[in-house]
Amino acid sequence: APKQVLKQPSRTSAFRGVAHSPEPIMPQLVRIAIYPLKSFDPLQVYRATVLPNGALQHDRQFALIDPSGKVLTAKRTPAVHGLELVLDPVVRTLAARRRSDTEVLRWQIDDRRDDLERWLSDYFSLDLRLIEEPAGGFPDDTEATGPTIVSVASLQAVTDWFPGLTLDDVRGRFRANLEVDGVEPFWEDRLFQADSTSLPFRVGSVSFEGTNPCQRCVVPSRDPATGEVWPEFSRRFAELREQQLPPWAARERFNHFYRLATNTRGVGSSGGLIRVGDAIEL
Repeated sequence: APKQVLKQPSRTSAFRGVAHSPEPIMPQLVRIAIYPLKSFDPLQVYRATVLPNGALQHDRQFALIDPSGKVLTAKRTPAVHGLELVLDPVVRTLAARRRSDTEVLRWQIDDRRDDLERWLSDYFSLDLRLIEEPAGGFPDDTEATGPTIVSVASLQAVTDWFPGLTLDDVRGRFRANLEVDGVEPFWEDRLFQADSTSLPFRVGSVSFEGTNPCQRCVVPSRDPATGEVWPEFSRRFAELREQQLPPWAARERFNHFYRLATNTRGVGSSGGLIRVGDAIEL
């Protein structure tokens, strides 16, 4: 099998927790994922610093742009899926492997940026430049710059909708930052309100506000490792999402139902540290 750049989290039933229990325990943070290079592979961490704007430190800290300033994303080109690319923002190295090959290439970002930009430009047939924003990264939603949050039970529900997918497959398609266990499916829909006012909640000692259900693009319909498209994925997802929308959810916030996870933002000068195992309080 091709050598992996990064050891991925093991596929374990431990993440299922008591997601379907009729009497959920206190919501608890069980997974933190950051995506140092926008649209590419995640790093699973056990604690993360929350920046003053509510973003997780190192999340989407880097991006690839073309000469017009347009960011390279998987939404823009499925060629992203053919490349395993892991950026370590602490030691500032980047490792890349074509998924069809075994060779792993590594660069030190500050010393060999020209070389890695040249290699990536050749791979994507675009003139690309690596840019960086350590103060808050390059979020998709500039009004809600905090981490996206979803329950493990929600991911398991989606897994059940698409026979053949695993929980990790679904996790890789929807790319949330924070996962919560000990709650019912679509618990994260409790974090926004019908009148569009923000709903405060705390992860450990750090305060956030939920803003809206996260709108999805073409990316979740593709296998993250191959780019293969699941036919009618978005249509089937939207139908089942509407059917299984909890009765207490703010239906008014869904102009369509191809939405999963909740967008957030920091409260005031947010900041602080969150850890796996932190309790979550509304």
